[in-house]
Amino acid sequence: MIKSFFLVLIVVLFSACSKNDKPVIAFYYWKTNLRFSQTEKEVLKDNDVRKLYVRYFDIGLHPETQFPIPISPIHFEENMQQFQIVPVVFIQNKVMLQQNADIEDLARKTIHLIDEINKKNKIHVSEIQIDCDWTLNSKDNYLHFIEQVKKLSQKKLSATIRLHQVKYFKRTKIPNVDHGVLMFYNMGTIAPDSANSIYDKKIAAKYLESLKKYPLHLDYALPIYSWAIHIRNNKVLGLRSKLNFAELKKDKNFEQITTIYFKVKQSNYKNGVYYEENDLLKTETVSAENLKEMAQDLSENSTKAPKEIIFYDLDEFNLNNYEKNIFKQVISCF
Repeated sequence: MIKSFFLVLIVVLFSACSKNDKPVIAFYYWKTNLRFSQTEKEVLKDNDVRKLYVRYFDIGLHPETQFPIPISPIHFEENMQQFQIVPVVFIQNKVMLQQNADIEDLARKTIHLIDEINKKNKIHVSEIQIDCDWTLNSKDNYLHFIEQVKKLSQKKLSATIRLHQVKYFKRTKIPNVDHGVLMFYNMGTIAPDSANSIYDKKIAAKYLESLKKYPLHLDYALPIYSWAIHIRNNKVLGLRSKLNFAELKKDKNFEQITTIYFKVKQSNYKNGVYYEENDLLKTETVSAENLKEMAQDLSENSTKAPKEIIFYDLDEFNLNNYEKNIFKQVISCF
């Protein structure tokens, strides 16, 4: 009887420990020149960050030849020996939409450029990540590309996964990777209306239950960026990143007319952008409460706990919008 009691106790304790294993904190780094500010260094140290997902380059199409080309390769200005680096390659979907694309050649050139960057900077990697919002029409090329990259690199391979690819995975299919990273942001449409395109709980709710049926292990990427949507005559002109909304409130050329909208009082240039009188700026942010809400919803709808929570993206401008301990608060929700 006593033996049975201790056996049950051990099982309960083991289960409790397993449940309390928290995911680790990681970051995406998305700037072309990798150089850490003092604030960024402190955040990495305070959160014991060992792993960084670094955008190595984009792949787009040459405007004249329409052949795939690398865009804005990374320049390392820091010694990265203390970090585990995961090269991330962002591929524009139009590359995969080309019916005559030489996918095997593209995979070879992709691996070659990654290797060249690693060699130049004395970086050794064990994983590569491919980031592409593939669609039904680009699916075959993309899945073939993933197969080729996996074969040629002989490394662990991960891929970014969007919400619609989780819900409709029987149609969009699942890439042959070791694990996926769910991009839990950019949920809505960039539009003049009042909805937040970065995060919308109602939109997220339509997809969350699908996570339990998705066969591939997923880690989660959460947003810590903000932007403003520039609107003129009810039409979107573009996204304006790195706008300090607190400074905008003090700028005599702008007037805050609601909690999320600013109106241009008089035509002016700001950060190299021309704003015409009566233009609107719609601000979109993700609050600390939003982040914890996301984490809680993901935790409740996951069959397996994530190993990592990756925040997008490591940038002093983004970090200054949050309290110092926000990242630990978020992972405590899992």
